Amino acid sequence: MRHLALLALRRSRAGVKCLVQLLLLINEGLSRAESSLMLCEPNGERMEPADTLTLPPVVETTENALRRVGVEIEFMGLEAQQAAAIVRAAVDGRTVRISDYEFVVETADCGDWKVERDQQLLKEMGRQHSSKEQLTFMESAAEAALRAGSRALVPLELVGPPLPMAALEKFQKVVDALAGAGAIGTQDSVFYAFGLQFNPELPALDAATITRYLQAFCCLQDWLFDRANVDTSRQLTLYADPFASAYIRKIIAPQYAPSLETLIDDYLADNPTRNRALDMLPLFSHLDADRVQRVVDDPRVKPRPTFHYRLPNSEVGRTGWSIYTAWSDWVVVEELANSDDRLAELCERYARHLGQPLGGILSSWQKDVAEWLTAHRE
Repeated sequence: MRHLALLALRRSRAGVKCLVQLLLLINEGLSRAESSLMLCEPNGERMEPADTLTLPPVVETTENALRRVGVEIEFMGLEAQQAAAIVRAAVDGRTVRISDYEFVVETADCGDWKVERDQQLLKEMGRQHSSKEQLTFMESAAEAALRAGSRALVPLELVGPPLPMAALEKFQKVVDALAGAGAIGTQDSVFYAFGLQFNPELPALDAATITRYLQAFCCLQDWLFDRANVDTSRQLTLYADPFASAYIRKIIAPQYAPSLETLIDDYLADNPTRNRALDMLPLFSHLDADRVQRVVDDPRVKPRPTFHYRLPNSEVGRTGWSIYTAWSDWVVVEELANSDDRLAELCERYARHLGQPLGGILSSWQKDVAEWLTAHRE
């Protein structure tokens, strides 16, 4: 039977795609293992976990609506159907099965929660096969082979609906329920390096507001990576590259006050990619889709009026861990972006640091920022 299955895989188009995907999964697994070993500093220290929700200084938009934030998190340890049932119970929703690998939990009060195996071909096969009454032998064999590889290497992803920032406790409640049922994160294997993403809505969509947030993030990005226990010198490309020094110098200059069109063009000139810790392409696509698509024509870019903040460390199931820890660090970005004097001072200090011989690599900007933040907490 094993011989027949392999023969079917080799002779079918689905099998060829499946074999290619399995090789990619193996490579991804090795990359995750390598990256996972980078997630702790050499002394093994971790940032102090936050057990309460911190809110930014601005929680409403200029249109007097509550700002919302979407959260996405990866984990292992459960099947998609199990995870969906846990989410349904936690949010009092109704489960809709798309396929064996995709489920939607509908709620009346806050929108849809999605649980899916984060592997595109497997999801496509699952949808196609869900629409058929009976699969051919080759189709079944191809799906089974890819499913087996994915179960070992590809995480499940929980995508929450946009929630008011003060309601992030709902998402943490779901994470706690998943952890209680056996969901695990990065810390449980050298093969695991799972991600966490925040998609916070902006308070306003004008160029000045967006520029302030970009400046604040650029000044703090090394500190944020250090807080997440990621050694930035190792260029953790599995998730996202930091903004380059040349781009940072441009946007933190005191005279930088671009129009929206110039802001987008400058960003695209230096960052024509989704591979940034603060991915601005969804926001800029929402504001000017044609301008973005002329440079980055990627169907994975989903226009929305939010930042796309990507973190490399989901630690579901680790005692004391919660999304509040990473969220509280994002709130530091929010605080800086909404304090003109503090932002101008830190931009000026960072420009001096980058202007040092060898671009400041002989001194620790992370340490300088940490000390500055301690001294300038509002």
